[in-house]
Amino acid sequence: MSLADDERWMRRAVELGRANVGLTADNPSVGCVLVKDGVAIAWAATAPGGRPHAEEQALAAAGDAARGAVAYVTLEPCGQRSTDTASCAERLVAAGVVRVVAACADASTLASGLGVQRLRDAGVEVDLGLLQAEAAALYGAYRPRGSP
Repeated sequence: MSLADDERWMRRAVELGRANVGLTADNPSVGCVLVKDGVAIAWAATAPGGRPHAEEQALAAAGDAARGAVAYVTLEPCGQRSTDTASCAERLVAAGVVRVVAACADASTLASGLGVQRLRDAGVEVDLGLLQAEAAALYGAYRPRGSP
């Protein structure tokens, strides 16, 4: 995909995340768009209350069509969960997503590079920082675990 395509899909993810800012409890409001062959196949935002996460909702909506897709997410996918369920990074890998474009890194102890590392270790291409300034506006009030 071209840079213009990447920016288009990331802007859509930002719009999705913006819709739930302030409704996701201690979790950040993340937007996620799954794109395959230039077409959005599924999208979601973190649910009110903070669960389910955007990625897990989008993957559930896409089903098997997620194999070979690109995921555009406004915040680094979590690398582990505070509950006994698979992280978003693990879910993206299991679904067969081939590339993840994340706007912002997540300082949470459950992400903080761990999500990106899990993806890369599994052979998923990761691009970090696309439209970071636009997406960062979603996280002004977000205080990740382990932060002051």
